[in-house]
Amino acid sequence: MSKTGYRGFRQEELEYQYNPRESVPEYPQLAKKRAEQARRVRESAKSWLGVPYGRSPREKLDIYPADQPGGPVLIYIHGGYWRSGNKEDNCNFVPVFTTRGASVALLEYDLCPTVTVSDIVRQTRSAITWVYRSILRYSGNPSKIYLSGHSAGGHLTAMALAHDWASEGLPGDLIKGAVATSGVYDLDMVMRISVQEQVKLTPELAKENSPFEHPPLPMCPVIVAVGGAEPQGWQQMSEDFFKLCKQRGLGCEYLIIPGANHYTMSEHLADAESPLAQAMLRQMNLHLAR
Repeated sequence: MSKTGYRGFRQEELEYQYNPRESVPEYPQLAKKRAEQARRVRESAKSWLGVPYGRSPREKLDIYPADQPGGPVLIYIHGGYWRSGNKEDNCNFVPVFTTRGASVALLEYDLCPTVTVSDIVRQTRSAITWVYRSILRYSGNPSKIYLSGHSAGGHLTAMALAHDWASEGLPGDLIKGAVATSGVYDLDMVMRISVQEQVKLTPELAKENSPFEHPPLPMCPVIVAVGGAEPQGWQQMSEDFFKLCKQRGLGCEYLIIPGANHYTMSEHLADAESPLAQAMLRQMNLHLAR
């Protein structure tokens, strides 16, 4: 890691600004709470679990169908700085959407350092392609695919928006709307903090997977959200990505969720009355009240 400062912060400040485990020391308790909520959803909700979209043991989807068939499909990409996390502990929000007409597909992927960020980007795009081609068998509508991701999942959402789907013989507007929450958009920064020990970015990999080097195509409306209690540096990444989306001609909405830190953003997603969930439901043209 470089010992020099970055974006106005001294080196000793970077961990707090860009490593949520440092800025939210109570994260183990918050993660445990979310995992317990997710366990209850997995035990009670109708689902197809562990549906493969690729050959790796982790290339799987958990699909939760809507109460009624034929509605939109929300593909969700969990976070974990590309080196941790799983779909099983991140499905706590599913009932907010399935009870209002949307199916939810939680996407799993391999983790660094076993694979590179480039590999994860390819896996994510492969999973989205699989959903488009196969979700009809699971009661979803392939012409109404929406995408959301948190943290590293926000970055993967951005990279999906940069992809030319038509080059694969798919609709260019395959993604009808996207929501990126608390995303990791600055990959040069990652190489300057302790996360780099596991993520193992190189300057070439950082450039290859930078949303600013590979900006989003104007295919759909985008919501960029970040927690109001997240550090200044982390919030700046979301603001910069929001501005990039506007410059690229996408219809954009920028949400700062009051009081939310990096780990409590999921609580807002699981609350149908929260501004975040309400914005997502509006984007998907779903009724706001159950």
